[in-house]
Parts: sequence; C-alpha cells; structure tokens
Amino acid sequence: MKILISVPAAFTSEHLMHLTNMGHLLTILQGETIPEEMKVEDFEVVVCNNLLRDYPIEQFKNLKLIQLTSVGTDRIPLKYILKQGIKIETARGVYSIPIAEWVVLKILEIYKNSRFFHHVQQLHKWEKKRNLGELAGKTVAIIGYGSIGIETAKRLKAFDVRITAIDSRIPDPEEMKWVDNLQPPHQLETVISQCDVLILTIPLTEQTKHLMNEDRLLMMKSNSILINVSRGAIIDEQALITVLQQKEFMGVALDVFEEEPLSPNNLLWDLENTLVTPHNAFVSDKNQQRLFDLFIANLNSNTIKYEEISANIA
Repeated sequence: MKILISVPAAFTSEHLMHLTNMGHLLTILQGETIPEEMKVEDFEVVVCNNLLRDYPIEQFKNLKLIQLTSVGTDRIPLKYILKQGIKIETARGVYSIPIAEWVVLKILEIYKNSRFFHHVQQLHKWEKKRNLGELAGKTVAIIGYGSIGIETAKRLKAFDVRITAIDSRIPDPEEMKWVDNLQPPHQLETVISQCDVLILTIPLTEQTKHLMNEDRLLMMKSNSILINVSRGAIIDEQALITVLQQKEFMGVALDVFEEEPLSPNNLLWDLENTLVTPHNAFVSDKNQQRLFDLFIANLNSNTIKYEEISANIA
C-alpha cells in the first residue's frame, strides 16, 4: 500500500524499515504540510495528526485508512470521512498510561503542596507545612470513562478513594471494577457538586465545548481539585480564570488549553493555585511502540470498523 506519514516522530527508523519490508511504499513528510507539487491521489493510507484539518481531503481519491496519532477526532473532517466509508482509527489507548500517571502526579502535588517545598528548597530554607491534605477517603469523579479514564481509575483505586465515572457508554464488567459507580451524563451537575477531585477525559464535540462553564465551576466544592487532560475547550477558560481569582479551588492542573501554545500573557501561568504543563502529559518512551503495534493491527484488519467517537454529555 502507498502510505503517507506526516508525523515522522510517530515511528522509529526500525518501524519504517519494517513497513518497507512488508511491501508498503512510504512517503515521509517532515511536517504536517503537503507540498504544492505533491500528488496525493494514489495514497491509500495516511498517518497524521493535523494534516487533514485544512487540506482538502477530497483530493485523496483512493484513501482507505486514516491512522491518527491523536485520540481526538476534532481535527479532521469526520462527517466526510464517514460518508465516504474511509476507515478511521484513533490512537486510543496509546497515551492512556502516561496521561493517567500525570493525573495522579498532579493530584498528589496539590494535596502535598510540592510547589511550596520546591520553593523553600531553592532558598535552602528549613520550613514545614502543617496544613497538607490527604488523598485517601476522597471522592473522585472521572468525566468520560474511556481508555484514559479507565487507566486513571486503576491507579487512583490504590489510594483508597471513592470513584464515580460519568459516561453514556456502559463499560464491561472488567472496566467497572475500578469504579464505585457509573452515572449517566444528565447527572453531571450532581456529581460535580459532590466530588473532591474532578478529572476531565472526554472528547471535544459541539456538545462538550465549554462543558465546564462558570456556573458548573462554581458548583464544585470549595478546596476541590480540577484536572483537565482532554481538550482545552472543554473548560471555558475565561470563566475558569474568574473563578480561580476568587480562590474557589485547592488546585487546578491543566495540560490542555483553548489556544495552544498558551500565550505568555495568559493569567493561568501565574495564578497561585494552578499547575500548567504544555500539552505534555501524553509523552512516554513507550508510545512509539504502542502506536506502531496499533497501526500494524489496523493495516492488517480486513473489516472496516468505526470507533465510538462522541460523548453525549451536554
């Protein structure tokens, strides 16, 4: 098959050699921009992230498979792809473990106030902190119980917390063993008002954009924790800044933002109770192999299947 790979960092040189040895013809772009002189009609497979967001997909006359290197489908013309019967596969499961580890890290950083101890270490100052929190016994809500939510729940369960998941999908029994209860999307506001830690892991859709608006942010308990590892636009960022300035939260940890890169002038950088990372939670030394294994499986699949990609949460 003729394969266009627009994210060269997705695979190692050994992976690319393996694909070549399988008989595939590879074209590697150095970025997600197609040169004007390139003819794309013959490509049957595209490996990409943002490539199809602006490029006219209609020019890919023989496209059979799109392998995304991301989990979300908000950067592709999804309606056209499904209408044309093109097989679409996300990177679901590839990044779930490192993201789940990041979530646990940030929750503990907030409860144990690691920022304070880092600061006093730099000052060579011996100063104790007497008002630290404890994760054990807390109530955690995971909004969107997909691959990331499941891996997060697995790890948090060891901390003796009570976990509520919200999802329109009914998980299988193996997935359900990591949560104490599952609630439908219409119970969102009730769950938000009762949890100590709220973790957002849902895809960005028209229904979920600004899911966490000012009203819902204010519904959260005082001294609660908010974590976002989905898409920045799930939260109304200006509303969040307003609420944070009122010091409603024990802490907020954000790896994703409405506009990326985050502007140097954005107030989120400097708010005392906010932890910011540059869309980096997914990074791991094991991602390339997981993505390659997934891609090979999808290449070898003889059936077209469409992953459930929407979360009916409003």
